[in-house]
Amino acid sequence: MSTPRYDWTVDEAEDLLATPFHDLLAQANAVHRERFDPHVVEAAMLLSVKTGACPEDCSYCPQSARSDTAVEPAALMSTESIVAAAEQAKAGGATRFCMGAAWRSPNDRQIAEMADAVRAVAALDMETCVTLGMLTAEQARTLADAGLDYYNHNLDTSPEYYGEVITTRTYQDRLDTLANLRAASVRLCCGGIVGMGESRRDRAGFLTQLATLDPHPESVPINLLVQVPGTPLYGTPRSTRWSWCARSPRPA
Repeated sequence: MSTPRYDWTVDEAEDLLATPFHDLLAQANAVHRERFDPHVVEAAMLLSVKTGACPEDCSYCPQSARSDTAVEPAALMSTESIVAAAEQAKAGGATRFCMGAAWRSPNDRQIAEMADAVRAVAALDMETCVTLGMLTAEQARTLADAGLDYYNHNLDTSPEYYGEVITTRTYQDRLDTLANLRAASVRLCCGGIVGMGESRRDRAGFLTQLATLDPHPESVPINLLVQVPGTPLYGTPRSTRWSWCARSPRPA
C-alpha cells in the first residue's frame, strides 16, 4: 500500500494534470482500491437551512447580498423542520445529511441552534455535516460536542487566484477555520470549484493546498462552476467540460 504524502509541490501537481486522462483514472482507481471498498457509493443530501443575505462577496454565489439574483432570503429553519427534511432524505436513501447556512461567521447563539439540529439529525442514525462559514475554536468544539461528523469549508481555488474570486475574507481565514475544526476532531469536507477563470497553474496550486493539509480532508468535493445570472462570474468563458468529485469514504 502506498504511503500518503504531505509534501507535494505545485510543479508535481501540474505534471499530474498533464497526465493522459485515462491513465490518471487508472492511477486514481488503483489508489482507491488499496484502501476502500470500490463498490460503495455514499448518498448525501444537502439542505439550505438559512438562505441568502450573506455579506460575503464570493463571485460565484447567488446567495451573496452583493449579487443581483432571484434568491429570496430566508431565516434559519427550526430544528423540527430540519429533522423532517432529514427524515425524508433518509427515506430516500441518503446516509449523510448536510445543513448549509449563508453566514460569514455565525454567532454563538446561532451555533447553539445548529448544535441542537446536529444532535437531532444524528439521532436518526445519519452522518451529520454542516457548512456555516468561519468558526472560532470554541464554536468548533461546540459542534464537535454535539456529535458533528463533518464540516464543509472549501478552499475554492489557489491562494494566488483567491483574491480574484473573494475579497471579504482571506485564504488564511479559511485555513484557520480548518485548523479549529481539526483541533476539535471534526472531519473535513474541503474542496473547491474549477471553471472560474483560473489557469492550470492555479488548479495545481489549489490541489497542492489540499494535498499538503495534514491529515488530508476526508471528503474532497471538486465542482464545476454553475454560472448564475446576477453573479460576477456569470459569463466567464468555459475552459473545461469536466467536473470531478473525489471522495474519501470510510475504509471498508
